[in-house]
Amino acid sequence: MSTTRLPTTAHTSRPWRIHEIAPDFRLEDVWALPTPGGPDDFSRLIEQMSSGKPGEGSSLAARALFAIRWKLGEMFGWDDPKDGIGSRVPSLRDRLPADLRDGSAGPPTPGLPFSPLYLTDDEWAAEIANETVHGVMHLSWVSDGAGGYRGQMAVLVKPNGFFGAAYMAAIKPARYLVVYPAMLRQIERDWQHRAAPA
Repeated sequence: MSTTRLPTTAHTSRPWRIHEIAPDFRLEDVWALPTPGGPDDFSRLIEQMSSGKPGEGSSLAARALFAIRWKLGEMFGWDDPKDGIGSRVPSLRDRLPADLRDGSAGPPTPGLPFSPLYLTDDEWAAEIANETVHGVMHLSWVSDGAGGYRGQMAVLVKPNGFFGAAYMAAIKPARYLVVYPAMLRQIERDWQHRAAPA
């Protein structure tokens, strides 16, 4: 199954709850995930994504880029807790309406630098913050137009001033040429592996 970057309308035209929670965030990317399934397979996608580890199992180039990013973050203090959720920026959980705040935030993400925000029947959001950006990974479960369903991933960002905007611009080529293709291939392999009979 090929991976596809989608137009922004694939996300903005749907009544996702994230629209009311993060209207001041910029929609950076929308991707069709290679995760074909039925109407009840969203929980399987959330389980797979929440248990992942960025860079592991990806291409050598993608692993190298992740390693470089973490090393630079360590050297320059980009990922210091003082720049994270609840420190530099308040958590988006503070913006959640009562029904989402009282509901499930979704599974923990021990291998990812994201904090779960909320989970519904067809939508899951998790946030990350560091010195460069406050971001949201938004996963949803949508009809594929051919009788089936698949995952969709949107990335929303709020860069931290000029430095954050410059950082996002600088890494854009690597994201599209290396990181996203490798990540989506890994998602597809994991999805097929989990679907295979024991």
